Amino acid sequence: MRAPPKSYAHDEEYLILVDVDCESSGIAFEGIDAADGLVARILHVRPSVEPGETVAVGDSLGPMVRSGFFAPWVANHVHVGFRRAEQNLHRAGGSLPVDTAVDVEPLAWDGRGTVVETGDTYALLDAPAHPDPGESFVGIAGVLGEKREPIALDGGLTHYADGGALRQGCGAARAASASVSFLGHHVGDASGRTVAWRDVDVLANGARITGISLFAALDPEFGAKLVCPDREFQIGERVEVSIRESDDPIRLG
Repeated sequence: MRAPPKSYAHDEEYLILVDVDCESSGIAFEGIDAADGLVARILHVRPSVEPGETVAVGDSLGPMVRSGFFAPWVANHVHVGFRRAEQNLHRAGGSLPVDTAVDVEPLAWDGRGTVVETGDTYALLDAPAHPDPGESFVGIAGVLGEKREPIALDGGLTHYADGGALRQGCGAARAASASVSFLGHHVGDASGRTVAWRDVDVLANGARITGISLFAALDPEFGAKLVCPDREFQIGERVEVSIRESDDPIRLG
């Protein structure tokens, strides 16, 4: 399909559909009979395979593609989802919910750091640092509910419409409804794994920026990524991030 034209990206996007062999792959969904068929959907890969080919774990499907659907501060990645064979396999929404056995450890951060990398639309800080690079997934911590349970936050704070709440041991925060705090400020309300952001601004050294790109990763140089297309930071600059209430929060989608 055609992707939105962006100077930094390809103008085409691709969707690869793979008929899943549930028995050999071990992939299973509660309430779904493998005999009814299960299909994996892979996005952001230019296919080097053809319809009718058989692929196994470890086989290449093709090179990753950075298309115009990517925000400029988002690193290359692949989307993988699963659907029943009788579902509409091409439309954007409708994939089955997936839980993995991967723990995500919330990583405490006081909002301070030094700029170690900059791009046209972002600045990367040296904090928080990954405590055990390559051994566990970590994400910047928020606090969930009255019991103040540490969780890892996901998504764009608060320039995306919603965020995510991940916790160690089960992959997702499952409270029916709970407040989410970050850097001592009430930033959203969680329902299951989804966080509806409140009307707040993200500040860097007292001035508003677009937001923070939150994610879970194994990278040794983890750090907070500031989304700041209208603001320049210098390598070595000290930054303190804070949150405030807003009458006009930035929302990009």
